[in-house]
Amino acid sequence: MTLLVTFSGKAALPAPYSGSGYQIWSYKIDANPPGELPAQQRIALGLPGGMAVQNPDLYPGVPQLTGTFLQQDPASSRQYVGRVTSSAGGTTISFVAPAAEATCEMLLIKLQVNQPPLSLPFATAPNGPQSPVQVMISPAPGRPVTNGRPVTDFAGTLPYASEIFGVYQPLAGWLGAQSALWAAGTPEYGRPELSRERFFGAAARELTDDALAALAERHAAVVRGVLSPVGLVNLFRQYFFEFDTFLGAPAGHIWISPGGSVEVVETSTRRTLVEKVVEQSEETSRKIEESLTEQDDVSDAVKEENANDTKLGVSATGGVNAGIYHADASASFSTQSTVKASSEETHKRSRTQSAKVTSEIKRNFKTTFKTVTETTDTSSRRYVVQNTTNELVNYELRRKMRKVGVQLQHIGSRLCWQVYIDAPGRDLGLGDMLHTVPAPDLSALKKPESPPPLQTKTTEFTGAFPVRKYPGTQNDIPPNEDFVYRDQNSTDILNYARNDHMVADMTFTADPPGPGYELEHVAVKGAKSGGGDTKYIAHEPIEIQDAKTGRFRVLTDFANSGDARIIQITFSTTWKPPATDPARVQYEADLAAYDQQVAALQHETYAKAVRDRLKLVSSMRPRPSEELRSEERQTVYGTLIHKLAPLFDDAHLGSELIRQTFDVDEMLYFVAPDFWRPRPTETHADEHTRGRYPVPAPPWTPDPQPPAEVNQLKGETVAGWYSHTDVNYYTPDPDPHSPTPPGSTPPPAVEQWRVNYLITEETQPAPLGSSLGWLIQIDGDVRRNEFLNAAWAKAVLPIRPGHELAALDWLAAIPEGEAALGLPYPFQPGDPPEYQGKKVGEVLKILATGLQKANADVSNTLATEEVFENGFDPLAGGFRPAGPYEIFDQWVEVLPTDQVAAVQVRYDPKTGQQL
Repeated sequence: MTLLVTFSGKAALPAPYSGSGYQIWSYKIDANPPGELPAQQRIALGLPGGMAVQNPDLYPGVPQLTGTFLQQDPASSRQYVGRVTSSAGGTTISFVAPAAEATCEMLLIKLQVNQPPLSLPFATAPNGPQSPVQVMISPAPGRPVTNGRPVTDFAGTLPYASEIFGVYQPLAGWLGAQSALWAAGTPEYGRPELSRERFFGAAARELTDDALAALAERHAAVVRGVLSPVGLVNLFRQYFFEFDTFLGAPAGHIWISPGGSVEVVETSTRRTLVEKVVEQSEETSRKIEESLTEQDDVSDAVKEENANDTKLGVSATGGVNAGIYHADASASFSTQSTVKASSEETHKRSRTQSAKVTSEIKRNFKTTFKTVTETTDTSSRRYVVQNTTNELVNYELRRKMRKVGVQLQHIGSRLCWQVYIDAPGRDLGLGDMLHTVPAPDLSALKKPESPPPLQTKTTEFTGAFPVRKYPGTQNDIPPNEDFVYRDQNSTDILNYARNDHMVADMTFTADPPGPGYELEHVAVKGAKSGGGDTKYIAHEPIEIQDAKTGRFRVLTDFANSGDARIIQITFSTTWKPPATDPARVQYEADLAAYDQQVAALQHETYAKAVRDRLKLVSSMRPRPSEELRSEERQTVYGTLIHKLAPLFDDAHLGSELIRQTFDVDEMLYFVAPDFWRPRPTETHADEHTRGRYPVPAPPWTPDPQPPAEVNQLKGETVAGWYSHTDVNYYTPDPDPHSPTPPGSTPPPAVEQWRVNYLITEETQPAPLGSSLGWLIQIDGDVRRNEFLNAAWAKAVLPIRPGHELAALDWLAAIPEGEAALGLPYPFQPGDPPEYQGKKVGEVLKILATGLQKANADVSNTLATEEVFENGFDPLAGGFRPAGPYEIFDQWVEVLPTDQVAAVQVRYDPKTGQQL
């Protein structure tokens, strides 16, 4: 008997199972004689347990798998896949396994009820040796690795997006008057030794003019491209194709018990996350990463990066913005050479850019899976996964991935005129942000009231003058008797009869009207006795014994005894105020404390206002880049017309002439750091240096700024990023060759002034140029700030198709001259043979003639539109040096989506490997 097992081949799984990395493997089993393999016999192939053979029940509707069974034993190193023979003599066993091929030891097994598997000897070729174990072609062990179908399967797919850009190369050889005079630093028409007139005539064409020859000698051949008035732009279009989708790496797992169900809620969130870590240590580790884009699609991400790339010149090509890269100057005028060089530069640039934005897009996705028992968000995606089997099932949640194809095509070449413009951003206005700073609220503070000024005070004082006889006399004092005689300085006063004697003096103490007052004068105003007025005259002036305590002594010159007991004398007392007012001292102390509270509140309010303004400034929404670029193009063109105005009889007609010959709307301008020199505010800052936008004084204090800056509306508006002048102190390092003697005075600290910018923990990163003291436009972008601070810019005006020869004649006749056009053209490898032995001007004519013909040829235009008509055409090899109007580059990017699929998986409990 003979059993023959042969490999029949692989077949792709039908939809919707295609693209999973699995295929249908088929093996044919024949028996000779047929009776060796009877009908209704369970026959199976014994395969290694590590092979990822799929359960045929997962693929209902696939005819090759009808009747196939899979028997796996965790305790065995083998698994059995087979079927029940329908007729005697042979059958075909098909199963699903990874598409990758390998070899393995395979068994042929007969399975019988209640009996162990029986291994049958078989051969793998007619008349071949028979053995229970044979090595055959088999699926590779492990799970398949798939990235979707090959790109050749998508031929004819139309692009879903495209992006136009280009590479600009100056053509060295011609010395233009505008660039040469600009490079020499000459105003308008130049210094006498290098005037505009020298750029015309035979001496200029042959460079026999001394001044022009000296200028040419200072520049190497390629560097001379800076002085050339012409260059070449090669335009390219980048196409984006939607290819296959496939399932990526697992994003989570769900275990479901028999008969159970789980509702999976998928939440896709895109957000900007800022993480701050504060540690109580001297060493701080900080990492900042700025995301390039928040776009879902690679085409949108490329467009966004091009809009923000500071190394791109910007043009409006066909109504859309087209970024133009600046390449090195070319000594060759051949379009074939420039297209090849430009395509290589484009390949490197585009491939790096696409890979960069793709990796950043991958980091943008974060998916969280939650098991919930109630509806929480009607807009969320919900998946109900139910286990209807009797086994514990594990579902693997895998993200759906997109495969995007990218191709590059050359779509044309344009001859250009390049001119240099000084201070291109001088005429652009800046936006003033209106932000009113409120005065601090002082209602919670009570200002002390100022005491009135101290003055001389007059008060009344009533003192009791006792009526008593003078000691040593006999008569008592009778009532209502006048006493009129008293010797000088005597304290004894007598009546008219001189027989009664009364004591004439008395000491009184009056209360001061306030602390520190001193008694200055006392006078008698009246007297009473027994309830009625009486007569009393005191000796003047009344003696003041103690001015501070108010004690004074009264000596009587005339008195009536009244009721003979007490005379109530009313005095008018005049008091002198103290030299220092205690109330004023207390008031000044209270006022100083009040001023300190006000200053602290003002400082807090002002600091908060500055912080708020910094936060507002740093988070200001930038204007659309298209509007900024349009303004800059208009400014550059306006400056160019003003610069060329002396060359025209009428500037308006001159502008119209330029517009007829050149595509002004597609004008490029380069101000990126590679093409301009930085210019800080000062060479070195000092104590008199002010920042471009110093922090304004608060509106509740006097304006300390110089009169020239009063119009900046201090405290009300701000026109840019804050900066201010600050000083740092440092001690110079000692001279290692002259050590400081012991005990000598160390060198003094040195002041180092800088124009610093202000930030807080809540502000965004400072704009580029803040450390250089740049002029910053708060609603601008990086390109606008570079444009405002650029010392010069290079404007590039493409020549309209069909006007190439006329443009060259006009440039040589009016603005640029003929310098070096009569020199021999330096023939370069790869140049067309017709360039050999020609002059520079003649080669430019040949180039212009070829471009004029190519740009007017409708077949070239149609060639650039073939992709939109015929769709994707796979490029063999992926890259080739570009020919005119050819697709020359191709690659594939893989992007994640926000969709997740639940896939049932099984694991080997012993090895932990997925089955």
